[in-house]
Amino acid sequence: MKVSEFFADHFAKLLLKIIFAAATAFLLLVTGTQPGIIVILGIIWSLMFIGGQVVNFFWHRSRFRELEEIMEGLDKKYLFAECVRTGKTIYERELFDLFRRAGRSMISAVSDAEASKKEYREYVESFVHEVKTPITAANLICRGVDEKNRRKLSYELAQIEAHVERVLFYARAENTQKDFLIREESLGELVAQTLGEYKTFLIASGVRVETKELEQIVFTDRKWTVFLLGQLLQNSARYRRDEPVVVIEAESMAQEADGSLVQLTVRDNGIGIPVHELPRVFDRGFTGSNGRAKGGSTGMGLYLCRRLADSLGIGLEIVSECGVGTSVLLTFAAKKELGGGG
Repeated sequence: MKVSEFFADHFAKLLLKIIFAAATAFLLLVTGTQPGIIVILGIIWSLMFIGGQVVNFFWHRSRFRELEEIMEGLDKKYLFAECVRTGKTIYERELFDLFRRAGRSMISAVSDAEASKKEYREYVESFVHEVKTPITAANLICRGVDEKNRRKLSYELAQIEAHVERVLFYARAENTQKDFLIREESLGELVAQTLGEYKTFLIASGVRVETKELEQIVFTDRKWTVFLLGQLLQNSARYRRDEPVVVIEAESMAQEADGSLVQLTVRDNGIGIPVHELPRVFDRGFTGSNGRAKGGSTGMGLYLCRRLADSLGIGLEIVSECGVGTSVLLTFAAKKELGGGG
C-alpha cells in the first residue's frame, strides 16, 4: 500500500475532518475566543491529526503485508479466508466471515462439479470398453459377407472404432499424463503398429502407405503416439483424392544445445488445406471447408492431436497446399538426448 493510495482511499473522511475543524475554529472565533488560542488549538489538533493518520497508515500497511504473506504462503489460494486469524476489528471479522462463507460455498460447488465430472468420465470409459465388444463381433461377422459389402462394412466399423477411441482419449484428456509410459521406442515399430491397427480402414479407403528411413529411436509413449499417428492417417484417408498415397519418413535433426531430435513426416497427396485455414486447424471443433464439404467431420481429431503432442513434448506442425497434399511434421526427442540427461 502506497501513501497516495491510502490518502485516496481515506480522502472523504480526511476532508470531512478538516471541514469540521475549520467550522469549530470559526465558531470559537465568533464567540469571542482569542485568535492566539485558536491558533494554538489548531496547531495541537493538526499535530494530533497528522500523527493519527501516520499511525493509521502504517497499521493498515502492516496489516495488508501480513495478509499478503499469508496468501503467498498458500498453495490453495481459495483457502485464504480460512487461514486468516480472527480479524483485528469488528469490520474485519464481519468481512472475513463473509469471505469464509463464500469460500465454503464455492468449495462445495466445485467438489460437486468434480464428482459429477469424474462420474461422467468413468461412465464414458466404461461405455467405450463395452462398445468395443460388439464392434469386434461385427468385424468377425463381416468375414462371412461378400467382398464388396465386407469392404463397405469394414470401413464403417473402422470409422466407428476411430470415433470411439477419440471419445476415450477426450474423456481422459485432463489426466493423460497419469497414463504415460515414456521410454525409448523404435519409430519403425511405432509406425508398423499403427498401420496394423488401422489396416482395415486404410485398405477400405484404398490408401497405399510407403515408409522410409524409420530406423530411428525416439523418446515417447507408445500407446498415445500410435493413437496420434492413427488420427493423422485417418485424416489422410478421409481427405484423399484418386490413388491416395501416404508417405511416412523420418529424418535426424542435430541440435548443439538440446541434443538430437528426430522429425517424422506424414505426407499425403490429398485435397490439401486452404492457406487461410491452417492457423485454425488445431482449434477445437474447427471443421474447415473440407470438413463441411465431406460432411460428418467433428473437428476434434487435430485438436486432440495438438493436446496429446503438447503433453508428450512432441513438436507438431502442418504444411499444406490445396490440390497438392498435406504434410504433418512430428518432432521427437531422440535417444542421444536421453544419454545427455543422465
